[in-house]
Amino acid sequence: MDKIKIGIIGGGAAGFFGALAAAETCRDAEITILEKSTRLLTKVRISGGGRCNVTNSLRGVREFTGNYPRGNKELISVFSRFGNKETTDWFESRGVSLKTEQDGRIFPSTDESQTIIDLFLSLSKSFGIRIITSYDVNEIKRTDSGTFIVYDRKKTGYAFDKILYCPGGFLNKENFNCIKSLGHSIVEPVPSLFSFVSENNKLKELPGLSVNNVEVRIKDTKISSRGSILITHQGFSGPAILKLSAFGARVLKDMDYKTLIEIRWTNDTNFLMDFKFEYSERKITKHGLKEIPSRLWETLVLSAGINTEKRWRELSKSELMKLKLILEKDVYEISGKNTNKEEFVTAGGVNLKEVNFKTMESKICKGLFFAGEVLDIDGITGGFNFQSAWSTAYIAGTGMSIE
Repeated sequence: MDKIKIGIIGGGAAGFFGALAAAETCRDAEITILEKSTRLLTKVRISGGGRCNVTNSLRGVREFTGNYPRGNKELISVFSRFGNKETTDWFESRGVSLKTEQDGRIFPSTDESQTIIDLFLSLSKSFGIRIITSYDVNEIKRTDSGTFIVYDRKKTGYAFDKILYCPGGFLNKENFNCIKSLGHSIVEPVPSLFSFVSENNKLKELPGLSVNNVEVRIKDTKISSRGSILITHQGFSGPAILKLSAFGARVLKDMDYKTLIEIRWTNDTNFLMDFKFEYSERKITKHGLKEIPSRLWETLVLSAGINTEKRWRELSKSELMKLKLILEKDVYEISGKNTNKEEFVTAGGVNLKEVNFKTMESKICKGLFFAGEVLDIDGITGGFNFQSAWSTAYIAGTGMSIE
């Protein structure tokens, strides 16, 4: 009996994980990874500052899927079968020690992404998985017999019985043409997970300052997020901003990335009256909230129109109200976005209604499977994007062994 020929399009996280899952499940398979660049596992290499944020320790499937602006409903069944626990077990059972940091992010104990890369390459070699680089897939044809022929731009072709299509995310809709030719529709791709440009704002002299547990909202919408915020030379970044950009990806695109955001610096402003009496003789700028860095506190006081030499007891009711308003709804103009070109994430991709999430096989084209960011699935920072890649790739890899 001839071996089943499986083609993996994309030599990234989903590609290798899917190839290994297929190899372990279907020992008779002949597996080939096709990668368009000369480098393999690029995002794995640069993720988490070169440490590879493998996944997140957050418990509960529904709590976990709440971190995906798109694809959260579909991922419930996927994570129920192969979630973060199964992922950590998979890596540790293959010799990779993992550690969990205080914020829930999970990394290899070595703090080096090369640990993950070495594992994938070593396992791929042991399974005899063929890896071809510098192969830019340009066309996929399906013959009457059900075989797939994959061509690059030089018209070099490879024949496969089944294909796992997982090249990563694309910002250009034309890059999906080979999938569209097989009958699939594409949800318009737009950037996700980016920082905000805010020119000439009052905080421009405070780059590098961060504040924890801040709420940020796109003004006049219900889209908000909570977490730490980082003031940069160009505007704002940090987990709260990145999460806001993910959940507001399409709204922000429609706005051409020009909008207003409201920052709530603290949950409770009742302290203002307490401070007025308890610290009456202290200068307001010398005794602010501990959660807010002193230089930022002074800037906020100034923006409320308060003389920085004033003592707490000298503040009028009107001044207290202005400071309260600044702390609760501090408004900034956003004029654009900044995206890390190497570590970008996109919202959009293959329409999820056209995929069977029990196997990750196409509902339209039998023998075609999907995994990773090429799907209309994206998560926030913290290991969530890698987790969806591992999980969908595992389900696809094992699903390819089903006749």
